[in-house]
Amino acid sequence: MGINTRMRTALAALAGVLSLAGSAGAAEITVLTSQGCMSAVRDLAAGFEKATGNKVNVSFQAGNAMNEKINANAPADLVTNTLDSFDDYIKGGKITSGSVVEFARAGNGAAVKAGTLKRDISTPEAFKLAMLNSASIGHSNAGTGPFNTRLFQKLGIYDMVKGKVKIIQGRTVAAAVAAGDVEIGIQQTNVIQPFDGTIYLGPLPKELMEYGRFGAGLLAIAKEPDVAKAFIKFMAAPENADLVRKSAMETPSS
Repeated sequence: MGINTRMRTALAALAGVLSLAGSAGAAEITVLTSQGCMSAVRDLAAGFEKATGNKVNVSFQAGNAMNEKINANAPADLVTNTLDSFDDYIKGGKITSGSVVEFARAGNGAAVKAGTLKRDISTPEAFKLAMLNSASIGHSNAGTGPFNTRLFQKLGIYDMVKGKVKIIQGRTVAAAVAAGDVEIGIQQTNVIQPFDGTIYLGPLPKELMEYGRFGAGLLAIAKEPDVAKAFIKFMAAPENADLVRKSAMETPSS
């Protein structure tokens, strides 16, 4: 056997060993996530899987389910949620101190039922008129939902619209709009669109925009802490910003 042949054989064998090692070393992690950032987490998870070969299970938690799972030490490796939700978990030893990293933010947008009058919300004055001229306004009481109370107060129309505001629970605001239960709906840009049966009017004017901030933190009970840390780093890396923006969210530096 010639030298070149032996070298090719050795390289092929080494490649096979490395391939098996990579396959054997692949890990599986679970992310508990809220509706507010689920779209970006799913896109980032797919990117991380492709880049590393590790598996990321994205587990959506609605309502108080997230809190219950964290406090019960349900099997998972990291949490993604609004930044202000982490403090108590860190104090309680559920989230590892120093592990929380901000990776995305999102403001609100508006939608109306398909086939109805499309409203102009491109300027503060146009948005104000759209609110005053709507028979009912829907928004949630979680995430960026409470921003709307301050927004209506800022515009000086709170007393005029408070009687027609409907708080949407148990479903997305877009679902209530599509069903005709509210004339116009306001919710995070990445949650309210796209949705069948609605027309997305766009984001609120920049002068009125307030942002919800989202972070990722390592659970103290993580079974794969190194891979979970790598995913958190991946989520916040500038080179992965397109995966955050893919679903109408923004990076913290946007």
